[in-house]
Amino acid sequence: MLVLSRKKNEKIVIDENIVITIVEIRGDKVRLGIEAPREVPIHRSEVYDAIQNEQNSVPEEPKSVPDAKNDASELLQ
Repeated sequence: MLVLSRKKNEKIVIDENIVITIVEIRGDKVRLGIEAPREVPIHRSEVYDAIQNEQNSVPEEPKSVPDAKNDASELLQ
């Protein structure tokens, strides 16, 4: 893990297209501003974990559902 020290209004640039700015420092809290392309998802870790847990708990849809109308017509033949 890279650890950097920054002061208010200083920035960190990641891969030329993501900029993190130290917006405010108040006590033990730091407010960050993040500029990134829209296609780059940005989440707090607790939100990201909740999203991952929700996605992992959703059962998969059946890959194919038999067409009941076709099944019935086959039985009638």
